[in-house]
Amino acid sequence: MSERQRADHQRGAVMSGRLYGVGVGPGDPELITLKAARIIGAAGVVAYHQGVGKSSNARRIAAGLLPGGVVEEALVYPVTTQATDHPDGYAGAMADFYTECADRLRRHLTAGRDVVVLSEGDPMLYGSFMYLHDRLSEEFETHVVAGVPAFAAATATTALPLVRQTDVLTVVPGTLPEPELARRLADTDGAVIMKLGRTFAKVRSALEQAGRIEGSWYVERASMDAERVLPVADVDPATVPYFSIVLVPGDTRPGVARYDRPEREPVRAAPGAEVVVVGLGPGPDEWLSPEASHVLAEVGHVVGYGPYVQRVPQRPGLVRHASGNSVEVDRAREALDLALAGERVAVVSGGDAGIFGMASAVFEAAEDPRYAGVAVRVVPGISAVQAVAARAGAPIGADFAVLSLSDRLKPWEVVEKRLRSVAEADLVLALYNPRSRSRTAQLARAKAVLLEQKPPGTIVVVGRDIGRTGESLSVTTLGELDAESIDMRCLVLVGASATRVTGSGQVWSPRFVR
Repeated sequence: MSERQRADHQRGAVMSGRLYGVGVGPGDPELITLKAARIIGAAGVVAYHQGVGKSSNARRIAAGLLPGGVVEEALVYPVTTQATDHPDGYAGAMADFYTECADRLRRHLTAGRDVVVLSEGDPMLYGSFMYLHDRLSEEFETHVVAGVPAFAAATATTALPLVRQTDVLTVVPGTLPEPELARRLADTDGAVIMKLGRTFAKVRSALEQAGRIEGSWYVERASMDAERVLPVADVDPATVPYFSIVLVPGDTRPGVARYDRPEREPVRAAPGAEVVVVGLGPGPDEWLSPEASHVLAEVGHVVGYGPYVQRVPQRPGLVRHASGNSVEVDRAREALDLALAGERVAVVSGGDAGIFGMASAVFEAAEDPRYAGVAVRVVPGISAVQAVAARAGAPIGADFAVLSLSDRLKPWEVVEKRLRSVAEADLVLALYNPRSRSRTAQLARAKAVLLEQKPPGTIVVVGRDIGRTGESLSVTTLGELDAESIDMRCLVLVGASATRVTGSGQVWSPRFVR
């Protein structure tokens, strides 16, 4: 409801009723909050959702609180599976249904009657009330009353810590595609999987792929009389109802250290302790070397920047440690700590890990004496400069230099000095990290520096997302280079004076100098 509508309502200018979305908890009526009980007990209209030919579970929970003479609105779902003959499919059928429900409740609200919509668990967590809220909250004063979610009741039933300390909890629907579900389960500490029923077999398979089935628990009808609790591995998929949940405690994630464990003596590296730094190449699976594939198939932990970690297929027993950009040394320390504890670890990097990648960061972190017993091995990958050059032809067939335009780890004065040196030496130049959202001026400044010594007609190649979907390659000149069109997904190759373009548009640099 807008601020103006709210003010008008308070002044009595608008006499419409109020809409309440009330969470009634997971099943046990004693878990209804005092606030929810008070509002339900004073309701003039109570609405609830239910399946065709079924009774409403939300109404059953709140039945003892309904006042005499209350008007009841049963909102019956048209379908409960994806099967429908609606021209717009399941989504279209449900959109029409929620619009019809909103119209029914709007008539009560317009007439000045308060409407309480009962919601199992919490109204705003996978609840049908949200779709009524979308359609009505701008017209009528709306209140949401929180309810105990089903996973909280399930956690209480198992009496197992779900997440602790800095653990990340992920709540996912079992309706996700199996590979995506496995990825998310492997990448989080604790997890709650909802919307089971016919999805359970897929969910169990995803847990196995993520290496998380051991220690995971299945809770059916949490807090209800028919409550059932089993290890996930012992559940018959044919017996699983919709009102069931899987809990994956954070304590089940391999390699997780807990603050409350006793202090130990400094860890000495186990014999053969090693961190392998792996270059994944620019993108395509066929550009991953057999050596890199072998390492990734053998390690128990993969550490890296999130998008690179996601390129490593999930499998049973693999723990993936994804982190954000610009924390390379912290990431390296995490890998070294895992190796120190006896784990087999790979640090992944895009392109070649030794070219502006994670290899240098790992060696930097490994200078700490506590990692003296951990070996570092680097597995090469196809670099971005190689990939762009191959697509273009052979622009780096002669002497060339590689330079990052990022001034995050070095002052811009150093960048300019190196640009001038490369230009004076007449080398082909590959520019990494040319331009980002926070570094918008560097490429234009680099272009100006190069034009001090290079003619405007110098050949330039720009490769974007080479090897990936939507890749593009363009050939231009230094004078015509549009810096505004470049981003971090690009690599820029600036030719030498001898670099030339064939009649078919391929770019190459002669091996000889005349």
